[in-house]
Order: sequence, then structure tokens, then C-alpha cells
Amino acid sequence: MKFLIDESVEKPVVDWLRDQKYDVIYVAESSPAITDEEVIKFANCESRILITNDKDFGRPYKRIGKSTLRMSKDEYERLILEKHKDKLYFDSQICKEAIFNPLL
Repeated sequence: MKFLIDESVEKPVVDWLRDQKYDVIYVAESSPAITDEEVIKFANCESRILITNDKDFGRPYKRIGKSTLRMSKDEYERLILEKHKDKLYFDSQICKEAIFNPLL
């Protein structure tokens, strides 16, 4: 397996993967400060698995066959909502602090 490790990942992770004899390129060593888009392009071109610890890394992408395409914001939000729909139940929650005040 081939990995591209983003610079947000700690060096011990890189060292461990290398000790396991994986093919690893560490962005912090090879190309520090490149953009998220450049990291994604490089990983895609080299067929590498991208590992990042960056919580707001790039934009969401999807894999279709051998192509990697950007997801629209709407599609990404829909997928997130679908994935967590069992945890979203706003309509059935009771607001204990609410006060009923009839309109006159």
C-alpha cells in the first residue's frame, strides 16, 4: 500500500508506517505548506491513500469508479444528515424552559 501523509499528522505515525515497510510520502518532508487541493491531486495521481488529521481539510470528494469528483455542498450536507438522521429528532424534543403565553 502507498500512503500520502498530510503534514497535520504526527511524525510517529509516519515512522510506524515506514517501520511496517509501507511506501510513505510525508508532506511535511517533501512539500510543506502546499494547499489541500495540491495534496489531494498528488494522492490521486500517485494512487496513494491520503491520511490527514486536519478537521477542515479541503472540500468533500467522492469516488466514482476510477475518478475522484468534488461533491457539492448540498450533496455533502444531505449525506451527513442521512447518516445521522437517527440522532436528529428536533420535532419530538420538549423544551422544558418554554412558557406558554397565549396571544391576546
